[in-house]
Amino acid sequence: MFKCAFLGCGPRARAHARAYQYVQRGTIAAICDLDESRLQSFGEEFSVSARYTDAQEMLDREQPDVLHLVTLPSLRVPLMTLAAKHRVPLAIVEKPIALWGEDWKAIRDLSKDCATKCVVNTQLHFHRRNLELKRDVAEGRIGDVRFIDVSCRSTPLDQGVHVLELAHSYAGFSPIVSVFGQISGTNMLQSRQPSPDMAQATIQFENGIRAALVSGPCAPRATDNEVIYQHKRCAVYGTRGFTHWTMWSWERFTPEGGYECGTHDYGVEDDLAQAALTEACFDWLQDDQCPHPTRLERSLAQFNAILGIYVSGLTHQPVELPFEPPDGLRDAVEEKLGG
Repeated sequence: MFKCAFLGCGPRARAHARAYQYVQRGTIAAICDLDESRLQSFGEEFSVSARYTDAQEMLDREQPDVLHLVTLPSLRVPLMTLAAKHRVPLAIVEKPIALWGEDWKAIRDLSKDCATKCVVNTQLHFHRRNLELKRDVAEGRIGDVRFIDVSCRSTPLDQGVHVLELAHSYAGFSPIVSVFGQISGTNMLQSRQPSPDMAQATIQFENGIRAALVSGPCAPRATDNEVIYQHKRCAVYGTRGFTHWTMWSWERFTPEGGYECGTHDYGVEDDLAQAALTEACFDWLQDDQCPHPTRLERSLAQFNAILGIYVSGLTHQPVELPFEPPDGLRDAVEEKLGG
């Protein structure tokens, strides 16, 4: 049984913790938060008695196998550095992995010499229907993939990273080699996840597959629900058919099965997906030959594409990837979009 600890006890951490009702090989052994009331509430809800307000103390005393880092994204660098310093075997880091070029480069450099295995919490990868449709694509049931269409009505940083991971996974994690994008809107630049309000981009993968990403209020609706988080979707078009996943429904056409469709409950599926992401961490801890699908290496490549979209939106030129993002990108975006 793997010993797991939580650093951060806010609403998103509760989604991580709910999944432990389905986790078979791990238990929540300790939790930490600077907010005493939030810490105690979380501990009572999930029956965790070891409660800390000091992260170093928790790591020194508890020595967890897995650490859930579920904090503000502005704290990624110091807390991932702390986990590495304490040689935590594996850390599950909430998305987005970074905010701008400066912290992206710091995390990239940290990862080069870090013994801690890091996984980014893009749990949509593990939704059961997504896994099924990805198998269909990988096995050629829709023929050769020609185009991937992903969208969400929240920001590039909030939900765009989720659907970009889906596009990357449906493309077989082929390296992303270029982006050509547009960005708009400054309302969210002052938020806890600062980014342009909207982004649109064409994405080229090394294997020849192309993708389109649309993020923000300009994106298509996937449901009648007005909540912006409810509209994540991914469609894959091949030479013989297609697949289409949304948070609440799915479609598929193959020559063998014809047209099929159905619905699912996102809340139920998301808890199961979170559990599957956690279990896959245990697989990696037990066997280095079973690397995690949403490991840091891949997330850094995906976020490099997000930063490339920002730069492309500023320069009106395609950006070849991987690239070294410039410092001061946030200010450049604000100046360009707010002028």
